[in-house]
Amino acid sequence: MAVEVRIPELGESISEVQVADWIRRLGEVVAADEPLAEIDSDKATVELPAPVAGRLVEIRVPAGTYCKVGDVVALIDETASGEPGGPAAPRASATPATGQAPTGPAATDATVMPAARRVLAEQGLSAAQVTGTGPGGRVLKEDALRATAATPPPPAPRPAAGSREERLRPMSPIRRRIADRLVAAQNSAALLTTFNEVDMSAVKAMRARHQEAFQARYGVKLGFMSFFTKAVIDALRLVPQLNSEIRGQDIVERDYYDIGIAIGSGKGLVVPVIRNAEALGFGDLEQRIADFAGRAQNKKIDLAELEGGTFTISNGGVYGSLLSTPIVNPPQSGVLGLHAIQDRAVVVGGEIVVRPMMYVALTYDHRIVDGREGVTFLKHVKECIEAPERLMLEV
Repeated sequence: MAVEVRIPELGESISEVQVADWIRRLGEVVAADEPLAEIDSDKATVELPAPVAGRLVEIRVPAGTYCKVGDVVALIDETASGEPGGPAAPRASATPATGQAPTGPAATDATVMPAARRVLAEQGLSAAQVTGTGPGGRVLKEDALRATAATPPPPAPRPAAGSREERLRPMSPIRRRIADRLVAAQNSAALLTTFNEVDMSAVKAMRARHQEAFQARYGVKLGFMSFFTKAVIDALRLVPQLNSEIRGQDIVERDYYDIGIAIGSGKGLVVPVIRNAEALGFGDLEQRIADFAGRAQNKKIDLAELEGGTFTISNGGVYGSLLSTPIVNPPQSGVLGLHAIQDRAVVVGGEIVVRPMMYVALTYDHRIVDGREGVTFLKHVKECIEAPERLMLEV
């Protein structure tokens, strides 16, 4: 009996998904709940499990197809027998390999003497265009020179023989969602970015002193993100407009801090949210951030973990970015961009010294946050990072 495999419900706001890739192949025997395919929504990638054990007898939609929730995408014959979970058949490439010319027997040229070869190469001639007068038909330098004199100037250089192929690939739901939200932010908000730079010496020294004990207690490394999360929460208390949002003609103010942490995944940027981050210590924050990062790479982030958020931190420095202008994640009113740490010459106490410096950028919605407030927020973050004991004493 054939059992239908349908696109499951993934959330209240999700009605369309993309079948990103088939994990199992047609004709394979699968176990119940074994992943059959990966499906992308506009928020995350999830696995499509087999509803029953049996043989995959029909795949109705190829990878890359968009489907509605409830659509039938495959059939499983549950009367089939065999060893489930066997290796999938090799996946065929969607396009032929480029840059590989067909092979065949090599052309046979007359023997060309080295001096003649240089002349022919300079003039763009082949041995077939020259009559050799040397022993055994060898092409001598004189033969090459005669051929050069009798040959018109070489034609214009031929175009490069590289591939000119183009491939059409559907945009994944996550990428479409990212594109829509970024365009919406640019079109609906009055975005403004302010910059500052932070001396990371004190934080680096504190991490070095306590890294071993911290890792032994919490099982994760003490990173920079927990310091910045703590500094952001302290600054949001000082400038609550950046923890608010515009809703219609009203401003929604909050007394809690749900901090989104932007993380790169194989499908694009995802922003899981740390709820009530103000109630967490450094160890809890680092554990949650490490957990998000690991599950993002394995496409295991739950949809509920990507929703909401009152403020976002994005660390482009892990990719080497020196300076950028992050874009607000609507309906939030602000986003903090972190960048690469570089040793730079700075003036401290009237003397030029080398310090590990990081540029930071705050993009905010000017409709709700004034320039003075935006600058005040970023300056407070800088002060907290440069004197991290303030975060422990909450001063």
